[in-house]
Amino acid sequence: MENFKLVLPEHLNHYGFLFGGQMLKWVDESAYIAVHMDYPEADFVTVAFREVAFRRRVEQGSILRFVVERTRIGTSSVDYRVEVFKSEDSGEPIFSTVVVFVRVDREGKKLALLPGG
Repeated sequence: MENFKLVLPEHLNHYGFLFGGQMLKWVDESAYIAVHMDYPEADFVTVAFREVAFRRRVEQGSILRFVVERTRIGTSSVDYRVEVFKSEDSGEPIFSTVVVFVRVDREGKKLALLPGG
């Protein structure tokens, strides 16, 4: 799955570059869209980010491309690798991580994944 974001002035830190927390928010949102599309009848929460790596700074006006791929399916959890690229640059990702989700019920208790997801 792919998603895009435009870096606006309100996304910048005090140095004038993309705030790392904003990147993490967008990554979590992109990964959540993927898990929801893969398991539309289930509820998930984010429990971890693994291997977080910021590789290059991002300027205002940049268009970012988020590439999300499911990489592991467990009993109640599922992992998604997220790589972020500047849309005009097809080289190395500027950011990457693995987002881990756990399926939960309405009370927040862990549930097994649905078959066929």
